[in-house]
Amino acid sequence: MKIEIAERLKKLPPYLFAEIDRVKRELLAEGKKLIDLGVGDPDQPTPSHIIRALERGAKNPSSHRYALDFGMGELREAVAAWYKSRFEVELDPDREVLPLLGSKEGIANISLALINPGDTVLVPNPAYPVYQAGAIFAGGDPVPMPLLKNNGFLPDLDAIGEKTASKAKMMFLNYPNNPTTAVCELEYFRQVADFCRKQGIIVCHDAAYTELAFDGFRPPSFLQAVGAREMGMEFHSLSKTYNMTGWRVGFALGNEEIIRGLSQVKSNIDSGIFRAVQIAAIEALNGPQDFRNDMIELYQKRRDLLVGGLNSLGWKVEKPKATFFVWCANPPGYDSAALTGLLLEKAGIVTTPGVGLGRYGEGYIRMALTRSEEEIAAALERLSALDLGWD
Repeated sequence: MKIEIAERLKKLPPYLFAEIDRVKRELLAEGKKLIDLGVGDPDQPTPSHIIRALERGAKNPSSHRYALDFGMGELREAVAAWYKSRFEVELDPDREVLPLLGSKEGIANISLALINPGDTVLVPNPAYPVYQAGAIFAGGDPVPMPLLKNNGFLPDLDAIGEKTASKAKMMFLNYPNNPTTAVCELEYFRQVADFCRKQGIIVCHDAAYTELAFDGFRPPSFLQAVGAREMGMEFHSLSKTYNMTGWRVGFALGNEEIIRGLSQVKSNIDSGIFRAVQIAAIEALNGPQDFRNDMIELYQKRRDLLVGGLNSLGWKVEKPKATFFVWCANPPGYDSAALTGLLLEKAGIVTTPGVGLGRYGEGYIRMALTRSEEEIAAALERLSALDLGWD
């Protein structure tokens, strides 16, 4: 019997990272030591007070039942309180806050809640692949918004034609941005809110990196823009902020109707977050926050080391204001896939090709700051032995 996969899977773009993983496995099997700068996964442990809260929750017999789809009231209240403290935006915890099994899950499911077959979805390019994949799974038509250096890696709203804008139902945004590390000011969010309100476009902002910013910069929330809650919502995650990637806990906030739609999808797909994890998430949001300053300082030191080292070798790299990534322009004559392959095979350094995150990412590779200063220094030493043709 021949098994045919669904047509929606065939519409997904080629997964370039599968080839990178294949080469990684081969090199590791040969005994080569790799330095992985490709993974956006914090290398620091989850703070101990959060782990202790998980343990307390896990020891409570009532935790080992199905969780409520809408999450614990105490968690939604903690999220709303954190959001008000951080962004000065007041949210109703019962109607405008929804806990998620990680923000990735919510981002994938939001299209199922809002998009009908044939609806246009505006997707930044390059970008986190889930924006496009979620739109495809819902039967939508993802239309790229190029993120170009000459526009600060922000979507050019004026470049979205009237025909496309009139057909669009939803727009994804992500600032601070993965992979370009670009940031935006509140004024840009105001422009987006005005544009999308006039066009009747729903805005879904992925704000996973707002708490990983350097040099005193404080990224804004889209919901701070006047009128944003009329047609907008935001995704946050505890993964990067609290070193909790494997815990799978995040939250959606904003427009009540959007949150209700996403909740309805989730109630038919999952059974909520393990109660002990929710208890730990409450502790993360309400508990001590001092460690976050240490974490920012750590990433900032790594950023300065990597960017300074790359530029001393002839690379053309700008110092990011946020995220734990560095967006590196390729040396002359290299496309991003070829450069990624060369660095992996000749130097044992794993990076992410920009084209793997969208065709407008060509010309760049992404490096992550989720490795120690010693490993970053070792990577720079290996790069110094390569002749990449920099002037």
